Amino acid sequence: MEIGIDSFAAMFSGDSVTAIDDVDAMAQLLERIEHADRFGLDIFGIGEHHRKGFLDSAPSMILAAAASRTKKIRLTSAVTVLSAADPVRVFQNFATLDLISQGRAEMVVGRGSFTDAFPLFGLNLQDYDKLFSEKLDLLLKIRDNEFITWSGKFRPALQNQPVYPRPLQEKIPIWLGVGGTPESFVRAGVLGLPLMVAVIGGETHRFRPLVDLYREAGKRAGFKPEELQVGLHSLGYVGNTTEEAIEEFFPGYSESFTKIGKERGWPPMTRARFESQMGPEGALLVGGPEEVAAKILRHSEALGGISRLTFQMDNAGLTHEKLLKSIELIGQKVSPIINK
Repeated sequence: MEIGIDSFAAMFSGDSVTAIDDVDAMAQLLERIEHADRFGLDIFGIGEHHRKGFLDSAPSMILAAAASRTKKIRLTSAVTVLSAADPVRVFQNFATLDLISQGRAEMVVGRGSFTDAFPLFGLNLQDYDKLFSEKLDLLLKIRDNEFITWSGKFRPALQNQPVYPRPLQEKIPIWLGVGGTPESFVRAGVLGLPLMVAVIGGETHRFRPLVDLYREAGKRAGFKPEELQVGLHSLGYVGNTTEEAIEEFFPGYSESFTKIGKERGWPPMTRARFESQMGPEGALLVGGPEEVAAKILRHSEALGGISRLTFQMDNAGLTHEKLLKSIELIGQKVSPIINK
């Protein structure tokens, strides 16, 4: 199982009182990616948001900077909001990243969990799914063909048009990022794309029927089981002990999710709600190395086997130093237990 980190390039550190400036936040993020590479993590992903509090509106630029400072770790988006992007430019950006990183680029594409990009780029939210379907079709055709003939509703047609540069890899891996919509799982299976499931709450095993839909759709479309990879994106944090991890993670997590909850109609994040997510089947991967490794293995079994797990840690307002230490623990202790 590949183990890695996803970051939303949050520009705070510690709590809202001790927030740091954008320059320092970006420098620290790049240092964490270097640190993950040094301690043997397999993957580092950068999300995409277009709102205050996040510095990841141009993830391919952050990943390119990281590529020049790392040697082995694979670099991916997490996720590219494809509905609001031009697939030609997305491909060109990641093909360029692939050349800079010498073949380490990937992307996870999806529709995003926020809708800020739609008004920002002049798009109609009513076209939410149609935009994504059409743009994903074009992106996959560009990946597989140097010369493109294509037409659609939301973008000018292409007539035998070449797209450059071409990446070092024969095919840049493109994962489909999904939440809880059955149609998204089926779409990934029909296309034979690896699946990245974002589970940020509830109980992870509840996603098994959706993962089964994905695998069954892929089987019917003629893809082999080994081609239908499943990854899991989870909120988490590893401390020296479970007690330490909880006490460090909860305050910022509560502040962040209470703030988001005001936008989405969720109740405030209480300690009781938090602890319900800490149970054996709860989605949160917060604890000491042994406890977190055991929980990841339970999640994998519950979903019929996963090939990738990424921790999303920096939405909890943790200091840079605590995040560095957690990355070390994941690389030195969690990953070896899982892959023993």
